[in-house]
Amino acid sequence: MGFITESLHTSVALIASFDPEVFATVTTSLAVSGGAIVLAAAVGIPAGVAVGLHEFPLKRAVITLLNTLMAMPTVVVGLVLYGILSRQGPLGAMGLLFTPSAMVIGQTLLAVPIVANYTVSVIQGADPRILPTALTLGASPLQAVFQLMRQVRFGIIAALIAGFGRIIAEVGVAMMLGGNIRGYTRTMTTAIALETSKGEFAFGLALGMILMTVALVINLFLNTLQQR
Repeated sequence: MGFITESLHTSVALIASFDPEVFATVTTSLAVSGGAIVLAAAVGIPAGVAVGLHEFPLKRAVITLLNTLMAMPTVVVGLVLYGILSRQGPLGAMGLLFTPSAMVIGQTLLAVPIVANYTVSVIQGADPRILPTALTLGASPLQAVFQLMRQVRFGIIAALIAGFGRIIAEVGVAMMLGGNIRGYTRTMTTAIALETSKGEFAFGLALGMILMTVALVINLFLNTLQQR
């Protein structure tokens, strides 16, 4: 018990003193995951809207695939991308492996199925009269779709937050594609794994507390939006 209490005090001191290494790690995590969720939104939301609005022969298979990809192990994504981005891989000449860009690519692939699948659900659950009403009132098809998205915006925001929560807490992709390079590709989760294995429990605990704080802030943000 004394070990945990002492580690807790040390971790709070690290945060309160704005320890440069702690905050460099937090900044890297937020930058990589933030970039990935923006790219995932650009791909996942239009894809989810398209699947949710249209009927086509393989629609059920596509939704099943999205459900499967949502549970895809991060180490599998990391392994596949490692092969593609490594020096012997087809994109090895681009020199992306062990860079933040490679981590963004990997996390984007993890987040896209989540964002797309949640978007499909909210689109299918929306009031079916919204689109015809908007078209009757003179809106173009694109304007009608935007009106529908406006009506389900909280569900789409929840999809983005779910995707962000998934990628900021993952370890496999960040470790395999980023390499856990201090001050460059080290994220909160990889630093927690490394420092704990080295016996630096307080440092890992400090990062864990910040990670939990980020999750709390995101949920408070969502609740605030939903109450408006």
